[in-house]
Amino acid sequence: MKLKSNLWNGIKYISLLLAVFTVVFPPYIIIVNAFKTKEEFQNKTTFSLPDSFLNFANFAKAFEQANMLRAFGNTLFILALTLVLSILLGAAFCYAVGRFEFRFKNLIVGLFLFATIIPSVTTQVVNYKTIKGIPLVDAYNMLGPILLYVGADIMMIYIFLQFIRNIPYELDESAMLEGASLFKIFRSIIFPLLAPATATIVILKTISIYNDMFIPMLYLPKQEHIVVSTSLMRFFGVNSGDWQMVSSAILIIMIPTAVMYLLLQKYIFAGVTTGAVK
Repeated sequence: MKLKSNLWNGIKYISLLLAVFTVVFPPYIIIVNAFKTKEEFQNKTTFSLPDSFLNFANFAKAFEQANMLRAFGNTLFILALTLVLSILLGAAFCYAVGRFEFRFKNLIVGLFLFATIIPSVTTQVVNYKTIKGIPLVDAYNMLGPILLYVGADIMMIYIFLQFIRNIPYELDESAMLEGASLFKIFRSIIFPLLAPATATIVILKTISIYNDMFIPMLYLPKQEHIVVSTSLMRFFGVNSGDWQMVSSAILIIMIPTAVMYLLLQKYIFAGVTTGAVK
């Protein structure tokens, strides 16, 4: 029995070590290669350490060559407008669904759930033709991606609905007795109470948009509309890539999301688990 227990513990620790290696190995490759010179990268193995971790020339060159300042500015603009519209529309939709009874209510919620099982790749042609027909793609502006990002995702709807359904309806009734309109109830009572859910959604949606490369590449072809994800393409040629520069650029791009996640991860778990428990 003891031998069986030790064997099982050994398997668990080996599995944990493999999981840690899987998670840590890619960042290790990026970090060690970001500090290598071009000669070091060509003459050393990919896994070897650089001669010096004080070689910051790659970072300065990557920041300038990839036009990171404009890329961060465009990304922040897309994020700000997307988050404001998504939060307002998503919260209002969930308030209506969570508080009122009307025809086809369950059908509407069911359609959102059904949309999650459809592979996103199968809808790209339809999405592109729809955006192009508005027209936003023809104008080559950033409204096309923003419109796609604003589309309510099921995680946002799930989190908002869980919070709204557990806000006592007596608060609404008390406000109605005081003469408050439905809009005022939503603005002054419901929306402030959704702060934990809103923080969770902001973090998750920010990371998703920040890391997305497909939509910016498809809808933002102009150089002045570069975002942080597409800025990496500046280091790739037709047949090769400047990998030590790519590694430096990836580290620069990773820093904001890593810091945000480390500082705000408690809100992610709190928002999701609180909604689930309630």
